[in-house]
This record gives sequence, structure tokens and C-alpha cells, in this order.
Amino acid sequence: MVDFGMDLAAAIIMFEKPMGIWAILEEESLFPKATDKSFEEKLKASLGKLPVFLKPQSKTDKNAHFAISHYAGIVSYNVTNWLEKNKDPVNDSVVEVFKSTSSCVLLVHLWRDHPGQPTTTPKEEGKKKKKGGG
Repeated sequence: MVDFGMDLAAAIIMFEKPMGIWAILEEESLFPKATDKSFEEKLKASLGKLPVFLKPQSKTDKNAHFAISHYAGIVSYNVTNWLEKNKDPVNDSVVEVFKSTSSCVLLVHLWRDHPGQPTTTPKEEGKKKKKGGG
């Protein structure tokens, strides 16, 4: 019988520790010039000596960058586009609601520099009105 709690603990710590996978992903996401390669290199530099952080061993993804050993076996991961996927932009219409909320001054202040969504539609320029015929 497998003790899932104890066997999984090392993998959970690796993900959640101060310089674990999630922290490194968050940090790299903040830098505009960060790349998948720089993210991969930081992971290997920070976590490479942990016994549960392994070289990729995937038969299904030959481009995998690392693997993690836990109760489910060895699982390989490909970090391609993780940085892009981690970006979570706020919808412009949501920002506009925040900015136009008069009852919460803090929200208005926090989002004041965000362009949001235009509240008025620009006038159609350059279009000639069709003359009625008939």
C-alpha cells in the first residue's frame, strides 16, 4: 500500500517552497525579457539537486524539459509557453467597472492608469452618408 501523503510531500515542497516551481514561474513572468529557456535554466539551477527533480524521461514528449518523481511515477514536463500561459490580464470591461465604481475609492485609485475599455464609441470618420434613393 502506498502512503500518498508522505510520498507526495517532497513534490509538494518542491512546488511550494520559497524558490519552488511556482515562485520561479511567478518571478520569471514579471520580467518582459524572460524566455522559456531562462525559466528552464532557473528551475534546473534552483531545484536540480532535489531527489524528486529529474531529467526528462518522456516517451510521449521528446521536448520535455524536466521530470518529477512522485506516487504516480515519473512525470515529465515541457515548459514551452508556461510564461505566456501564466499571464493573467484583467479584462478591460472589468477594469472599467472598477474605475467607474464611485463607492470604492481604492479601486478607482488602483486602476486609474489602466486604459480600460472606452466608454464612448468613436464617431465613424471617413464614411460618407448614402443618399436616400427610391
